[in-house]
Amino acid sequence: MSKAKNIQTGHVGLNITDMDRSLAFYRAVFGFEIIAEGKEDHRRWAFLGAEGRLLVALWQQSTGTFAKDRPGLHHLSFQVDTIEEVKATEEVLRELGTHFDYDGVVPHGENGTSGGIFFTDPDGTRLEIYAPTGADPADAPTPGAPTCGFF
Repeated sequence: MSKAKNIQTGHVGLNITDMDRSLAFYRAVFGFEIIAEGKEDHRRWAFLGAEGRLLVALWQQSTGTFAKDRPGLHHLSFQVDTIEEVKATEEVLRELGTHFDYDGVVPHGENGTSGGIFFTDPDGTRLEIYAPTGADPADAPTPGAPTCGFF
């Protein structure tokens, strides 16, 4: 197989338990627009994105919560331009009563300047929003490993 040129991640599909709850969360936190939606009973889905670009597909077909101890998705990460955008999103998440894995903005590694916030969606899926610069250089919450690795 030849090496793919210009390959990049397209969109991420997430299994969810409650479409209305997840739509409210992802739209409030990320400002996503609904690009397309299926409302048929027992087959609800939504394509979410920004400026017409598909980023997340939600599929209402699950029960329970995200299983951190199973193979599969570890976490879903979103990059924004500035640490101010990360902090503004943190305020929205706090108003929603969202669970955070660390308190506030943390660097990706010890004394790093990239960093962000780590939290969960309503189904327990681990999420991250970060900026490439602007995090205060400080001790990382997980010494000797990337912050996003073992949380």
